[in-house]
Amino acid sequence: MVCHYLVKGRVQGVGFRWFVHQEAAELGLRGWVRNTDQGHVEIVAAGKPEELAELKDALRKGSRGSRVDAVEEQELAESEGAQLGPFEIEGAW
Repeated sequence: MVCHYLVKGRVQGVGFRWFVHQEAAELGLRGWVRNTDQGHVEIVAAGKPEELAELKDALRKGSRGSRVDAVEEQELAESEGAQLGPFEIEGAW
């Protein structure tokens, strides 16, 4: 299963991408997380449905210092996950 998430709220500059990376890596998910130009955080993750449900729960809670106002979820075609590797943070130094 492959899902796209858009997390809205105070999620940039508060370690949110690192939090997502840690959660996703622990769950064994493939994919990536990155900031958007609109101030949101975007995630594409591939894995088992129950693992993705755990990730979504973590996204709703957020990291310390963050404030999550909304988590938009969209299921993607399985083919979207074919090229995904180990979970990574895009655009980080």
